[in-house]
Amino acid sequence: MLIVEHFLWRHQTEAVTVLDVLFAGEVFCDLVFAGIPHLPTQGGEVFADRFAVVPGGTATRGVAAARLGLRTGLCAVIGTDFLGDHIVAELAREENLRLAWLRRDPAVQTPVTVAAANEHDRTFITYEEEGARRPEVWDGELPDTRFVQLTLGKPLPGWVARLRGRGTRVVGGVGWDPTGRWSPDVLTRLGEVDVFVCNAVEATSYTRTDTVEEAVKVLDGLVADVVVTDGPRGAVAVAGDTGELVRIPAPQVPAVDPTGAGDVFTAALITGLSHGWPLSTRLRFAGLCAALSVQSLGGAGSAPHRVAVDVFLAEISGIPDDDIDRIRAVLR
Repeated sequence: MLIVEHFLWRHQTEAVTVLDVLFAGEVFCDLVFAGIPHLPTQGGEVFADRFAVVPGGTATRGVAAARLGLRTGLCAVIGTDFLGDHIVAELAREENLRLAWLRRDPAVQTPVTVAAANEHDRTFITYEEEGARRPEVWDGELPDTRFVQLTLGKPLPGWVARLRGRGTRVVGGVGWDPTGRWSPDVLTRLGEVDVFVCNAVEATSYTRTDTVEEAVKVLDGLVADVVVTDGPRGAVAVAGDTGELVRIPAPQVPAVDPTGAGDVFTAALITGLSHGWPLSTRLRFAGLCAALSVQSLGGAGSAPHRVAVDVFLAEISGIPDDDIDRIRAVLR
């Protein structure tokens, strides 16, 4: 009970904090089953050889950024149930991660996702209540933050516009559309963000294009910076100085669980932006971190620490020396 009381909404009581990045969205308790021979069929059963209960969703991005050295905050709502207690206990262990804006609401059930995955595929079952969605109203003073990251599934809350007006860079993303409509209305909101990050399916679906390269060109006309992740094929972006498409391949690694790799990529990309790295360095660093994350069970538990990224960097060939020097200067 002490944990529940300690992490109730505390905007009015905590001093305004200076952050590198604030992640706003939905935090889930992820039940991850991995090492299954294939995804279960209707009426069938499969057995996993690995299992974990970890924070997921927005928490994955928050933990990943904190482990990479950014002063990080989470703005989300979870319940006061035992799943919420577990999430808070796990997140409280993370250095650089502030939980002052993680609200505990006894009226809602903590969102939960069951993820079943192997190296080739994954499937999810999710339960989420309306009260556990991203907070639309900010009580009290806003923190000073260099970046804020959130999804564009609906109009951005007013407090994000206020942050942007103060100089905060807004990083937007999108999620899976269970309706299959992929409404182009989402694209009209890209003017509200400074950086847009999505995956290949999201990019081609929202833009009604056939290839990632075509999708990136469409998106580049709507937002200042756009990055599209393309799974094991790496990531594609547009170089701001030349307007040319840049594709950086991803390190090829054996995948245990791809869940959360996109979240880790986004957190690492923001890390590169915060250090002012060139586009190629940002994409390589984000790809390295994402590749590390798929080698362990998903959710926040898969987010790599700086030491692990440094070791992994030494094992990967083909990375330009300038990129290695920039990355190692931060990691060490």
